[in-house]
Amino acid sequence: MKFTLSWLKDHLDTDASVDEITEALTDLGLEVEEVVNPADRLAGFTLGHVKHAEKHPDADKLRVCTVATDEGDLQIICGAPNAREGITVVVCKPGMYIPGLDITISVGKIRGVESFGMMASERELELSDEHDGIIELPSGEVGDSFVDSRAENDPSKIDPMIEIA
Repeated sequence: MKFTLSWLKDHLDTDASVDEITEALTDLGLEVEEVVNPADRLAGFTLGHVKHAEKHPDADKLRVCTVATDEGDLQIICGAPNAREGITVVVCKPGMYIPGLDITISVGKIRGVESFGMMASERELELSDEHDGIIELPSGEVGDSFVDSRAENDPSKIDPMIEIA
């Protein structure tokens, strides 16, 4: 049987963590086969704000964006149709692993212009199959944790799934 942490908390008055719940289930004689916690793979992602976006000089479908991050402004090349000035986005900095692409981001040149990271779509973060553009968040401060933002605005996408035999 599989169930989410939020479903369990709807039926059980508790503030226990996932680890405490799985331990209690085991103590009751139930075999916990797996816990999938999307927040674990998203822990390092933070929010950024697109301060400026302009057409790439050598590509029609790419934009050169200046993104405010917790590490200062970064230049990020983006091909998403919704990459534009004024939106709050999920920032993937060099060295971060992108689960939906199975790659680690590095600094690189895209058609001769340096890019210092990327802005992610839901599919790239394995939150859904949505890949029509980058994630646009309704609010959030630069440098805030993406996991905390998602927990506040759309908790079902990061809800831990517990499977018992």
